[in-house]
Amino acid sequence: MNILFASETEKAEFWIPLLRDALPRDRFVSEASETVDIALVATPPAGTLARLKKVKLIQSLWMGVEKLLADPGLPKGVPLARLIDPGMVAAMSESVIAHVLDWHRHHYRYRAQQAERQWRRRKQYLASDRTIGILGLGELGSDAAKKLLALGFNVAGYSRRPKELAGVQSFTELAPMLRSSDALVCLLPLTPQTRGILNGRHFALLKKHGCVINLARGAHLVASDLVRELDSGHLAHAYLDVFDSEPLPASDPLWTHRGVTITPHSAALTEPRTAISKIVENVERVRRGETPHHLVDFAAGY
Repeated sequence: MNILFASETEKAEFWIPLLRDALPRDRFVSEASETVDIALVATPPAGTLARLKKVKLIQSLWMGVEKLLADPGLPKGVPLARLIDPGMVAAMSESVIAHVLDWHRHHYRYRAQQAERQWRRRKQYLASDRTIGILGLGELGSDAAKKLLALGFNVAGYSRRPKELAGVQSFTELAPMLRSSDALVCLLPLTPQTRGILNGRHFALLKKHGCVINLARGAHLVASDLVRELDSGHLAHAYLDVFDSEPLPASDPLWTHRGVTITPHSAALTEPRTAISKIVENVERVRRGETPHHLVDFAAGY
C-alpha cells in the first residue's frame, strides 16, 4: 500500500525509519495524491486532505482530532482514527500526578516562599483528605484516575456517557462532581459542548483553595474567569499546559501571575516508539478489510 506521512509538527526523520521497519511491504510517500491508500497525519500542510480522493483511512498521529475535523478538505465518508498511544497515556498520567502533588504538598507555595526567603510550614493533608475531579474518563482520564487512586486520593469523574471504574465516583452531571472536588483536571476532547467548560460558574462550585489543571485544550478555559477566582483566593493555583494561542505570547499576563504554573503544551507527546504498534495494527486491519480501531465518532466530535 501507499502510505502518506504528512505533518508539519511530527518529524518524519523520527517516524519513517520505524514505520519502514514495521511495514516493509509498504511504500511511504510525502506527497498527497489519488494513489494514497492510508494517510498518517498531524497538522498536515494546507490542502493535503482535499487531495486524498481514494484514501481508505486517515490515521491521526495525535489523540486530539478537532483540527482535522475542522479542515474543509477532510474527505467525506473516509474513516478517521485517533491514535491511542500507550506512551502518551502514561506521560499524561505522570503530568496529572506531578501537578496534583505539587498542589497537594504545597510545593507551589514553597517555591514562592523560597523567592522571599520565608521559612514557613504549611498544613499537611493526607491524600485521602482530597478529592480529585477529572473531566473526561476516556483513555487518558481512566489511566490517571487509576494512578491517583493508587496514591490514596479520592477520585471523582465526569463523562458524557456513564462509566464504571473501580473506586471512582462517576458522574454524568457536572455540578455534583464539581462540588465534591478539591482539584479539577481537564482531559476532555474539545467539542462545541466542552468549549469554555472551565469557567467562573463552574470554578465557584469547587471546594475553596483547590486547583485547576488544564492539560486538554486552551479553548476549554475562560482565562479571565480563572484569574478572577485566583485573585479572590477561592482557587489556590492553576496549572496550564494549553492555550488559545500557542506559543503563549510574551505579553500575556498569565506568564507573570503568581497563581499560575505554565508548561509549553508538553504534558504528553506522542511517542513514536510506543505508537508504531498501534499504527501498524490499523494498517493491517485496513489491509485485511477489517474496521480500524479508535475511529472518530463524527457526531460526537472525537
